[in-house]
Amino acid sequence: MSASLKPLTVDEFLAWERAQPLRYEFDGIQPVAMTGGSTQHSRIQTRVVVALATRVAPPCEAHGSELKVVTPMRVRYPDASVLCGNSDDTSDVIEPTAVFEVLSPSTMLTDLRVKPRDYASLPSIQVYVVFDAENPKATAMRRSGAWEPETHVGVDTAVPLPEIGIDLPMAAIYRR
Repeated sequence: MSASLKPLTVDEFLAWERAQPLRYEFDGIQPVAMTGGSTQHSRIQTRVVVALATRVAPPCEAHGSELKVVTPMRVRYPDASVLCGNSDDTSDVIEPTAVFEVLSPSTMLTDLRVKPRDYASLPSIQVYVVFDAENPKATAMRRSGAWEPETHVGVDTAVPLPEIGIDLPMAAIYRR
């Protein structure tokens, strides 16, 4: 996108992106192409989705990175999410209860500094969990006035997620 073009609105971006063959996130000004990740990132992301899908119970449902989360200024594709309650099965946008990201070197600062503010702006999101791609470490940021981070380290621990009714064992995410 040329720097001389005016910034898009979220609605303009959504209309544009739905007509594209590739996926893009929206950074508040312009589209950002979703690039490929590493094998390790994919491995952790897949394990998170599987671990969530096998543990959450209705009315909650786990999703991978195919669905959009729209904040007032940006559009994101989280690595995983859990939606509790009703959803529009024809929509590509959800309002999840829990959002999960796997850190990578190229997205680490955004995942740790920008996305917590984005996700905090949506009342439906009660917890945001970030997984380290290299080491058994997860940071859960939950809503209690402000995002309150708690870190879980080691394969013998679990991330308590009362917001979606489960404990997520780190061994399910970081096994070899």
